[in-house]
Amino acid sequence: MTEFAPELAQPLLLSGDARARGRGQAAEGDADRVRAATVGRVETARAEGMIDSAAEDYLARQRAFHAEHDPEGMAELSGIAEGFGLSEDDLFVHLHLGTLRDLKSGAKLDGDGCSAWAAPEGPDGPIVAKNRDYSGLHLGIQRVTLHSGPDVTTGAMLCVGSLGSPAAYSSGMNARGLMLADTQVAVRTHRVGWLRYFLMTRILASCGTVAEALALIASRPHAGGGTLIMADASGDTAAVELGAAGAGLTRGGIVWRTNHFVLPDRADDTLFPDGDRIAGNSRERFAYLERSLPGLSPVIPDATKLMCTHRDSGPAAAPLCQHGETEASQTLSTAIYSCRFGSLTFSQGNPCAGKWQTYRMPS
Repeated sequence: MTEFAPELAQPLLLSGDARARGRGQAAEGDADRVRAATVGRVETARAEGMIDSAAEDYLARQRAFHAEHDPEGMAELSGIAEGFGLSEDDLFVHLHLGTLRDLKSGAKLDGDGCSAWAAPEGPDGPIVAKNRDYSGLHLGIQRVTLHSGPDVTTGAMLCVGSLGSPAAYSSGMNARGLMLADTQVAVRTHRVGWLRYFLMTRILASCGTVAEALALIASRPHAGGGTLIMADASGDTAAVELGAAGAGLTRGGIVWRTNHFVLPDRADDTLFPDGDRIAGNSRERFAYLERSLPGLSPVIPDATKLMCTHRDSGPAAAPLCQHGETEASQTLSTAIYSCRFGSLTFSQGNPCAGKWQTYRMPS
């Protein structure tokens, strides 16, 4: 990659209240493809017996929790359902499929993966970067969106996600400079609480700093599972492990996570699903980032090179860029957020293909 010159691109603009923004997704979406990637997966899960009476009871309690604590998130989901002509109940179930898999003791569901990290300083910093590893069904519905509205008190949100799902379904940054990405972690323990797919959007809509985000996270119980990687304009960073018993925190400096918990009081809660290719190399990717990030120059071109790494890229390299076929879980995109430039450098598909675009936060 001798010359790095991504083309400037425009996000899908979504404005108005949360319901209107959800409904607006349908303006640029293939409804059949969205249905296959969301409701279609729910139908498969039902046919396989994953959604039994215990799961239905848990989902009902989760709906009551989110209606009380995140009405904007539920309004967005309602708008999405209306726009695409889908069942709101099924969309809510879709967002919980990873949790329901865990409750079935690791039932096979090829899905989330991801590698994410944040660096607090440097010529382009602070930076948050993520390789999004997810079902290939989302290849055609992945979008970069720009959200504004009365509940987005941070000014605007530039998000990477999927049509049919909440705004910050994978990562995002807001106009105040807070950047956020998640990774999936299957866990043994869940409870009724905030699901991170709703939580991420609410953080970007209402928090301008890592400190504010951590205060919001601490104010509510969480369903459990997954991590958040964050950085803000001051250079503050955090990695948060969202355990059902409470959030674990690594604060400051370079932070990174893959698909397992690493903090001593939470590591044993990780559930490694049998046969899950991406979850199975989580420790390998974590160790590679641990070795590579301290020596990385935190500029966007060098960050893109790191995220293109395959197992055969060099001695002791790990598959940060993961390839799959058809519906298999694979690296759908790379997102690199720069606070200094208010930009998202984005690869639609595997980053090694070199097809990069830049999206900018309006000034």
